[in-house]
Amino acid sequence: MRRTREDAEQTRLKVIEAALELFSRNGYSNTTLAMIAETAGFSRGPIYWHFKNKDELYQAVLAVSQEPLERLIAESQARAAEPMAALEHFIGQWFRLLVTNRWHRQSFEILLNKTEFTAEMATALKRERELTRQMVQLLAGLIEQAQTRGAIPATQPAQSLGVLTYSNLMGITHTWLFSPKLFKLKDEAPFFTDRLMALLRVG
Repeated sequence: MRRTREDAEQTRLKVIEAALELFSRNGYSNTTLAMIAETAGFSRGPIYWHFKNKDELYQAVLAVSQEPLERLIAESQARAAEPMAALEHFIGQWFRLLVTNRWHRQSFEILLNKTEFTAEMATALKRERELTRQMVQLLAGLIEQAQTRGAIPATQPAQSLGVLTYSNLMGITHTWLFSPKLFKLKDEAPFFTDRLMALLRVG
């Protein structure tokens, strides 16, 4: 019985991996369950065993591919006793994950460049907005602690600086994914991290 559960989970992950690859390459609308099944090496039966429809599979793709980002949020929160170090960790790891983790990178490609959001995707949108809220809340909280310690001037609201930091991270991410030949993120990541930290120190 245990082997059966393991096999089922491996099948589920293969379906998710195939869907992630195709969604990031072709877009959500241009990817069919038949295409996903063929890429995964299955019939459509195993897909429907695990997922009711393409929308549910899309949600599972995002949930799995964004696990590293959720871990990063938790890691950075755990470092809150040293808020400036926690901020630098979050920013630096954000770029590292984009460069080194293909599934994580593809999740951003899907969300930013390859999905036309419709009413049917309300659940996925709600999840992504909540994740965004968590990241801004984390950044704002760390900035507020740093302001209390005098490491960041308290001339601007911590919430505003949190939104600014998150928006800069997303802007760099979107630019790189849209035009990867414009710059090498691996090479530029230390510069971006340093500049964003410097921006916070100015307040």
